[in-house]
Amino acid sequence: MKKHSILFLLGFIFPICTHAQDISGTWNGKLSLPNASLTICFNLQQTEQGYTSTCDSPDQNVKGIPTGSTLFQDSILTIQIPDIRASYKGKLEKDGKIYGDFTQGLRFKLNLEKGEVAKPKRPQEPQPPFPYKAEDITFENKEAGITIAGTLTLPEQGKKFPAVVLVTGSGAQNRDEEIMGHKPFLVIADYLARNGIAVLRCDDRGVGGSTGVFAEATNEDYASDAEAAVNYLKDRKEINPKQIGIIGHSCGGTVAFILGARSKDIAYIISMAGAAIKGDSLMLKQAETISKSSGTSDAMWELNKPTLRTRYAILVEDKSTEEIRKELYANIIATLPPVQLQDPNIAKQIEVEMSRMLSPWYLHFMKYDPTHDLKKIKCPVLAVNGDKDIQVDADMNLKAVEDWVKSNGNKKVTTKKYPGLNHLFQSCKTCTIIEYGQLEETISPEILKDMTEWILLNCKH
Repeated sequence: MKKHSILFLLGFIFPICTHAQDISGTWNGKLSLPNASLTICFNLQQTEQGYTSTCDSPDQNVKGIPTGSTLFQDSILTIQIPDIRASYKGKLEKDGKIYGDFTQGLRFKLNLEKGEVAKPKRPQEPQPPFPYKAEDITFENKEAGITIAGTLTLPEQGKKFPAVVLVTGSGAQNRDEEIMGHKPFLVIADYLARNGIAVLRCDDRGVGGSTGVFAEATNEDYASDAEAAVNYLKDRKEINPKQIGIIGHSCGGTVAFILGARSKDIAYIISMAGAAIKGDSLMLKQAETISKSSGTSDAMWELNKPTLRTRYAILVEDKSTEEIRKELYANIIATLPPVQLQDPNIAKQIEVEMSRMLSPWYLHFMKYDPTHDLKKIKCPVLAVNGDKDIQVDADMNLKAVEDWVKSNGNKKVTTKKYPGLNHLFQSCKTCTIIEYGQLEETISPEILKDMTEWILLNCKH
């Protein structure tokens, strides 16, 4: 559950700017936040009427946030960013730097210096030449009437390879599951292919080369797309049709559970921080861990918790989307102070967040209980989590996988919790969401090694 769910939670817990700005060029600086820092860039351009600008947040891989006004007068730079209810004010000093404050509810020091932000180092990103074949392919999901585009990597030597379909987490994801400058699925595909395992990774429907409408899809639809990917691999002469498995990350793990429960063609499942409990319960726990990682006290969380619990309860009611919309809107309005209700920017943000919460994917996710599908899975399952994961709680979800899959007599279940790893399976320091893009590591080598060995072991049987 990566992008849109992440940003939604930050909107409720700790609003964060996702873009940056400049004075005839690009200016950048580090915004100090509780337990983290965030690079902010302002891209300024001078016109006959004055300055215009946009804002970037490279650490969050977000660019081009529009600004309402940009004024540079008497060495003072003032920028209004209404879309995120933020502003910046700083003074250009003799040393060529701008010293000032970024305000978004709270005020933080943000000193800017001119120049482009250095491109983050990604040492694990594969570089050619590659000791395997990579083929861009397309296949049809006939049930949905759409075309899926992806890349199939095939080991150079051998035949009838074991194979895996990679399934992305929430949000519009490309075949590399690109997030905050990282390409975890590209790294996974490279590692597996070097070790004799074929890999098919695909653009989500409506993303990249895939057709379909992303905004209308639910996890059930993504399970249908993954099944179509498995069927495609079964027809490839290079692939052993009895050794095709699924690796799903975050909500992709949930998709793997759905497909594993209904298809006998799935040889194995690897859940990487897969959501294995009901959506509303998972999101409440996620809200708590993200909130506390941002510096919220236990006492403040206990004050906020009933509000979120009530909203989540509204979302899972057996009512029409329009009925839920009205009830949700009334709840939000009732919990905001009158001064905020008069702010047009807040009204706009409410509409944006409500649209996200009322999307087909989000409503399905909140109501879906993986327990029923976990009980039906007969193939081997490996479930892994980082103990520093603040999006999908390791203990809660690993226990659910082990308990419910084993409840049907399937003893081929392995769970493992990795010390010091976050939701992306990076070795983290502050272990906040903002840090994802700041870390050079894309994915822990230990995870890559363990998944590879587990697949090869299970494909010997």
